[in-house]
Amino acid sequence: RRDYIAHTVLPRKPKQLKKHVKTNERMDLTSTYKQDYNFYPVSQVLPPCLPCVRRHIPSGKMDGRTTYKDDYVLWNGVKAKPIRANDEFHPSKEKTDYRTVVQDDYLYRGPVATRSCKPPTMVLKSKAPFENMTNYRVNYVPCPLEKRYVHKKEKYKANEFPLDGLTTHKMSYKGLVGQPAKLAKPDQSKLLHDLPFSSITEFQEKYQPWRQPPRFTKTVDVYLPPLEKMDLHTTTQLHYKYSNVKPAKMCKSLAQIKRSTEPFNGSSVMKKDYKPLLCERLKPIIHAPELTFQRQPMDCVTTFQTDYVPRTLTVAKSFKPDCSHTKHCVPLDAKTVYATTYTPKGIVRCLATYKNPPGYVFEGVSADGHKLYVPASKSKCQQDKY
Repeated sequence: RRDYIAHTVLPRKPKQLKKHVKTNERMDLTSTYKQDYNFYPVSQVLPPCLPCVRRHIPSGKMDGRTTYKDDYVLWNGVKAKPIRANDEFHPSKEKTDYRTVVQDDYLYRGPVATRSCKPPTMVLKSKAPFENMTNYRVNYVPCPLEKRYVHKKEKYKANEFPLDGLTTHKMSYKGLVGQPAKLAKPDQSKLLHDLPFSSITEFQEKYQPWRQPPRFTKTVDVYLPPLEKMDLHTTTQLHYKYSNVKPAKMCKSLAQIKRSTEPFNGSSVMKKDYKPLLCERLKPIIHAPELTFQRQPMDCVTTFQTDYVPRTLTVAKSFKPDCSHTKHCVPLDAKTVYATTYTPKGIVRCLATYKNPPGYVFEGVSADGHKLYVPASKSKCQQDKY
């Protein structure tokens, strides 16, 4: 605040726009490409630079012999015998019993009878009738309910005075004093050329396609099915010999289980040793009500209302510099595009101000008290339908 120095603020000067001066010269549509480009004649490349690709297609049949068949010569040598010891396996001709050590040493002992030590279930059922009273039903105090407020709708009353179409904007608005603005936009005249646009380019005029040799296509031989029937036998079917060997039999002796005819003993150690305790049912502990409600009505005063202390407002001193510059005395130019292009229209009276609006036919009154009108054209169409 001590070091601040107020500076004089002057109004901003508007930028002056230069007026557009129309010239009578025509635009030259030539470009630097058209002026500086020198095209060269295009010719076909000579044959020695680009040799013609020729494919030699032989007419004879292909020799399917390989170099291995031509150069390989069989040797007339003696075949060497394999060096192997004379330890050929000779199975015994005696029959096997197919018994295991478990089958020989295992002795079946049968089921073991166990004694149940479970105590019998002693359920004590009370003969007293069931009490349907709970703590909520005993201690519940019903409160009286007030009648519900029902809001009644007021009937609609139509206004007797006619509707005035004037608004605060129409009554208090006054246009600015001044002449209407003039358009400063220059006239844009379309440049029409006599020459039509040619879509042919330099490439299309001077490009000459080269002749290409015909493309080679390979002919496919026609498939001829064989006249002989196909032999469906395989090497496995011809050389395999099935051996007539019977499968091995089970040598395990079936254990004979002795079923007891005595009735099932359902007693266990738990039933015999466990004795249920005779416990009496405990009564619920009901405490006396600790809250005491006052009979006087509640005071709706809060701590904020009781402890609030109103204080006077302190007005802070403003250190804002005064606007010492002089106001611009030149009147505002009200020339806008809206003022020039605006076409005023006449004030149309609202149809609601008429008792019987023109062009409409009264149909009736709705349940809310509104008057219903239908256009005369629609009413005529409905009469024609009937």
